[in-house]
Amino acid sequence: MLEAINGYLTRRGATTLAWLGGWASLIGFAASALIHAVTPSTYNSATRSVVAKQIYFTAWQILPGFSLFATLLSFVIIRIVVSTARDFGLSDYALETVIRVLVLELLPLITALFIALRSSAAINTEVALMNVHNEIKALEDVGVDSMRFEFIPRVIGGTISVLALSAVRGVIALALAYLVVYGAQFWNFAAFSLVVSKVFSLPILLGLSLKVFMFGLAVTVIPISEGLRAPQKLFFVPIAVLRGMVRLFFVLMLIEVASLAIKYI
Repeated sequence: MLEAINGYLTRRGATTLAWLGGWASLIGFAASALIHAVTPSTYNSATRSVVAKQIYFTAWQILPGFSLFATLLSFVIIRIVVSTARDFGLSDYALETVIRVLVLELLPLITALFIALRSSAAINTEVALMNVHNEIKALEDVGVDSMRFEFIPRVIGGTISVLALSAVRGVIALALAYLVVYGAQFWNFAAFSLVVSKVFSLPILLGLSLKVFMFGLAVTVIPISEGLRAPQKLFFVPIAVLRGMVRLFFVLMLIEVASLAIKYI
């Protein structure tokens, strides 16, 4: 009996230490990535080229389909909110509610999830395979800084992509909100601008920018960190990808919940 309890506690202790080690490794990599990102010497023609390619594949390549999806989703949600507000005699609050729910909360989170599904799993797999095949060590052996030339451009490109797509989606949602609430009556733009300026106060705007920036970091830093932690066995690659996606989803939800708590509690 005691032997069984001791074995259970040993396994639980090892699991807990591995879990804590994963978070410690993630935080350490994120700190290193931020330091490199704000260091001017990081940027040269090679890193800028990789950043541009990352932005192209992560954001520009999906922009048409993403914009269409954003338009359809935003229109449906706006119609639901506006119709519900009218049914309850709250039409005066419909536009503000749409902006707060859609632009401030749902769209940034959906954008981050969209990029996570499209790019984060691929980044995680790529880095894990590089680790398994000793490509990272080979680069370092010939004097190539893998952090500077392989990982940081992905972090910067992915973060910029999340920021850019969130901005595009926000503009689309605001335009649709105006059309749904006011129709093609452009003389109501002053009233619309008043509501927008009320919602996007300086603290809210700064908080939104910080949240989207953290989303951008999460969808790139977490997959790379998990890929680097993968054991150098090929069959561990899918496990590393799954673990990275679960951790990424948890962090995205944690950022969103923290944002809501700061604003509304």
